[in-house]
Amino acid sequence: MTRSAAIIGGGVIGGGWAARFALMGWNVRIFDPDPQAERKLGEVMANARRSLPMLYDRDMPAEGTITFHNTIAEVVEGVAWVQESVPERLEVKHKVFAEIQAHLDPEAVIGSSTSGFKPSELQAGAKDPTQIVVTHPFNPVYLLPLVELVPGDTHDPRAVDWAREVMTEIGMYPLQVRAEIDAHIADRFLEAVWREALWLVKDGIATTEEIDNAIRYGFGLRWAQMGLFETYRVAGGEAGMKHFMAQFGPALEWPWTKLMDVPEFNDELVDLIAGQSDDQSGHLTIRELERLRDDNLVAMMRALKQQDAAAGALLNAHQRGMRQPLGDAVPLVTVRRTVPVDWTDYNGHMNESRYGQVFSDAADALMIHVGCDETYIANGNSYFTAETHVKYLAETHAGDAFDVASRVLIGEGKKLKAYHEMRTPAGEIIATCEQFMLHVNLTTRKSCPPLPEVLARVEALAAAHKDA
Repeated sequence: MTRSAAIIGGGVIGGGWAARFALMGWNVRIFDPDPQAERKLGEVMANARRSLPMLYDRDMPAEGTITFHNTIAEVVEGVAWVQESVPERLEVKHKVFAEIQAHLDPEAVIGSSTSGFKPSELQAGAKDPTQIVVTHPFNPVYLLPLVELVPGDTHDPRAVDWAREVMTEIGMYPLQVRAEIDAHIADRFLEAVWREALWLVKDGIATTEEIDNAIRYGFGLRWAQMGLFETYRVAGGEAGMKHFMAQFGPALEWPWTKLMDVPEFNDELVDLIAGQSDDQSGHLTIRELERLRDDNLVAMMRALKQQDAAAGALLNAHQRGMRQPLGDAVPLVTVRRTVPVDWTDYNGHMNESRYGQVFSDAADALMIHVGCDETYIANGNSYFTAETHVKYLAETHAGDAFDVASRVLIGEGKKLKAYHEMRTPAGEIIATCEQFMLHVNLTTRKSCPPLPEVLARVEALAAAHKDA
């Protein structure tokens, strides 16, 4: 049964939530009085539909429906989750929560996207305070997995468990904040860096572009895969964290920063920052900047995925749960996915080496289907590719969806010959591959017959595909 989520407020954050839920198979109901809400969400969805599937090497869930509603009473009817993303004004949030709870199923949970308010502030005067938790995401919500889950002092463990389950189901990482604190965890770091950056610009030490370069070419990449404390632990060398603390702890008393002092936020400073920012990237539209941002995030997170580290390990764990049996169709659809941005080359299309990846993935799916899975391989048996013939028939580009239809042409003894067709959603053949594999004993590294149960499945496929 497809679950439904209500999104209250469809701006940048609410639209990102809508995209994340819908692309993970939830039906999404939206309330936003802005007459441009549907257009704006359509633009966010276009970016999300292009970029989020590129993070995964499996077929995405069937996209949920997106509907717009005229009242809060109507939008929350029958939903399992409500995500509130209205403006950061406490009186507005209280009014919205009251209206939501007047019509919401008592078993549902309300998550607030607030970046600054504590749960106790949100829950004040609520019909059921325990139904409200903070679930603070980061933009773009449809790509970045972190969500700060803040239950507050007054909470129901069931609601917290449900919040964690929902966030995990849609591919997020719920970081539960241990106690209420202004701005939660991450935004306190961001605020500290932001204040120091304002001083560096104001004092003429660096321009906005130079500061951004310091982050994106240096510690930003390091933090992205290791965080703060683990980074410093590595900096301590073999002696570890204690050595680092002994060496660099005294630096905390040095006058390196102005974090406890805030520059006057006047028109002069605003104009200075805005002007430098225009010089830096004013030649690009917001949509172009968003596309650049999304492509960079996809490429970085896919690189981490290949290493099974940090956000990449989270993606690997999430996509393992997305694997579905191939079924009995003829031919077998062994691959369904989207071309990632890091598969394209200087010609702007998918590089020929990546076709090998596509057909290798198809062969892996075929092997798993016949029982040559991780356990079988761990026990010392596998199939090795001995020969391939690939034909490239059409171009394909980043963001293009495709599938692979596979047939077993020969399945006898130690031989397995397969034929794969890479196709567009409209059925156009992009490339074909004829692949000859031999079953191998991984100890002797010599070809040998497969175990009987695998051989029987291979022979059955070959018979079923013979006249297809």
